[in-house]
Amino acid sequence: MSNAERVAIVTGGSRGIGRQVVQQLAEEGYALVVNYADNKADADATMAALAGIGAKAISFQADVADENAVSAMFDAAEREFGGVDVVVNMAGVMPMGPLVDLDLDILDRTIRVNLRGAFVVTQQAARRVRAGGAIINTSSSITKFSRPGYAAYAAAKGGVEAMTLILARELRGRDITVNTVAPGPIGTELFLRGKDEETIARIAAEPPLGRMGVPQDVAPIVAFLAGPGRWINGQVVYANGGAI
Repeated sequence: MSNAERVAIVTGGSRGIGRQVVQQLAEEGYALVVNYADNKADADATMAALAGIGAKAISFQADVADENAVSAMFDAAEREFGGVDVVVNMAGVMPMGPLVDLDLDILDRTIRVNLRGAFVVTQQAARRVRAGGAIINTSSSITKFSRPGYAAYAAAKGGVEAMTLILARELRGRDITVNTVAPGPIGTELFLRGKDEETIARIAAEPPLGRMGVPQDVAPIVAFLAGPGRWINGQVVYANGGAI
C-alpha cells in the first residue's frame, strides 16, 4: 500500500502530541480519524488545519475507555475509508501528587483513561487492523525517570508497555507491528500545567541536547513506526533527547 491508501486512527488527536501526529501522517498521505474526548473546539481547529492541506479526515468524539464508543469509531473509519491500517493511542491524562496523599478517585480516572483506554482501543485495533499495519501506543520516559509525584501516571504507563510487548507476540503471523513510544518531557499544555518556571527550566536542562522536547520531536518517530519501520516490533522507543 502507498500512504495514500492507508488509514490511521489517532486517539487524543485534537491537541498536543496527538495533533502533531495527525498533521505528520496527513502530510505523508494518510486518511485520518481524529478522536477527541470532549473539546470540540480543539477538534474543529484540527479539522480546519487538515482541510487546509487537503487531507482526507473525519473527527470522532469517543471516550477511549468505553468499548462501545470505540467500536463505533472503528466502524466509522471502515465506512468512510474502507479499513484501518494504523492506530495510534495518544489520549491520556497526567495527574500529579505524592502516592501517600493521592485521592483514589484520581488514581481510578488515570487508570481508566491511560490504561483501560489504551487497552480498549488496542483490542479493537488487534481485531481490525489490516495486514501490513501498525499499532502504536504511548507510554512515558517517567517509567525510567521515577520522578516523585507521578506514581499513578507511571503505573498506568508501565501497564501500557507490558500490554504492548505481549500483544506484539500474540499477533504472530498477522504482519502487524506493535510498539510503544515513550516521550520524555514535552512542552505541551498537559505537561506544563501546574509547573513553575524554575521547575520547567530544570527539567529542560536535563537532556544532553539542552532543551525541552516539542511535539515535532515525537511525531516523526510515530510516523516511522507507522510506515517504514517494519522491523521494529514489540519495542519501547524512548524519545527524550538522551535524558536517560
